[in-house]
Amino acid sequence: MKREDYISWDEYFMGISKLSGMRSKDPNTQVGACIVSEDNKILSMGYNGFPAGCSDDAFPWEREGDMLHTKYAYVTHSELNAILNYRGGSLAGAKLYVSLFPCHECAKAIIQAGIKTVVYECDKYADTPSAIASRKMLDAAGVHCRRYQSAGRTVTLEL
Repeated sequence: MKREDYISWDEYFMGISKLSGMRSKDPNTQVGACIVSEDNKILSMGYNGFPAGCSDDAFPWEREGDMLHTKYAYVTHSELNAILNYRGGSLAGAKLYVSLFPCHECAKAIIQAGIKTVVYECDKYADTPSAIASRKMLDAAGVHCRRYQSAGRTVTLEL
């Protein structure tokens, strides 16, 4: 008889997204993303960080101040990293699992990549212009967005 307490696909892929986010060096926000095919195969992953070749020690992690002295001018978000990390061709019809609802810039990339579903965990910036614009574009492009429903399960990994 098979075991009954295995994790769901949503738990699995959101867990991978959150684990990917743990690779981020950002001291404030660690976001991870996982792109999955229509038949539940992992296609790509990403986390928020500086572009390849841009040292984590040479660029700022600050959130406040002149744009050139904050992380916002330099950080690539997890969703865009996952899209750019994919080397297999088209992402048309794929699902994106992400720990934070996508900003307006990532929404553009999600739409252009052909991703059709976004499953997000947190939407703490829902009332910001970026999230409002993102939702408007994703809706217009027919990208289905849904909040991840936690089962309340705790998973402990020894690494």
